[in-house]
Parts: sequence; C-alpha cells; structure tokens
Amino acid sequence: MRSFKTSLRTATLTALLIAVPLAGAYAAGHHKGALDAADPTDMTGSRVEALIAQVQGVRQGIVDARQANNITPAVAERLEMRTAHIGQAAEKVAASDHGRIPAAQYHDLLRRLDNVDQRLRVDTGSGFLMGDGDDGGNYPNG
Repeated sequence: MRSFKTSLRTATLTALLIAVPLAGAYAAGHHKGALDAADPTDMTGSRVEALIAQVQGVRQGIVDARQANNITPAVAERLEMRTAHIGQAAEKVAASDHGRIPAAQYHDLLRRLDNVDQRLRVDTGSGFLMGDGDDGGNYPNG
C-alpha cells in the first residue's frame, strides 16, 4: 500500500510539473495584451480634432512670437505658411474620408507639425539645447 501511495504522489507531482509550463505557454500564445495591440489603420474623432487643435496651437505660438518681436515678419510668414499647409492637408484628408486620416499620413502630419514647432522654438531662442558645455557651450538642437 505504501508503494502505491508513493507512486501516486510521484505521478501527481510529475503531471503537475509537466502541465504548468504547458498551460503557461498556451496562455501566453493566445493572450493579446495592450502592448501587443496593432496600430489602428485610420485615425478618427478625437485624434483628428487633437491634430487640428495642435495646428491652431502652433499658429498661436507664431502669432505670440511675432507680437513679442521674437521673430521677424518673414520668419513668421514662412512658419505660418508651413503650418497652414499642414492644417489644410489634415482637413482635406479628413473631409474626403468621412473624418478619417490614414495612420501613416496622420503620423507624417504630426511629424511635420513637430518640425515647424521645433523651428519656432529655435527661432525664438527657446529650442532644446544639445551638449553639456564641456566643449565651450550648449548648441540649439535644430
């Protein structure tokens, strides 16, 4: 009887040790977490509205910098033209596709708008600085 109890315990322990890693592997293979989520193919609603709001924010920054005489009228005009072109492109695409912007184009518009914003920061002297001063100074990034 004792050997039957020992072999039953050993068989149970062995089965458990085999089943646990397999169950974990099965769960990991069939679970889709937040980090595994694919990017949406179209940006709609609040993201499109946020893009338009960011365009308006950059425009306001250009107006404020010009009024404070931090940039010249020529620089303000160049930045405003780039910003307006980005805003018009976003509105045109969203209007032609029922309020949707394809993800790749959305990210491209955000990148272009960020470049205009960074150029405004550099032109006004508030751009990010690179370097730690070891070589004699910090330099504007842009």
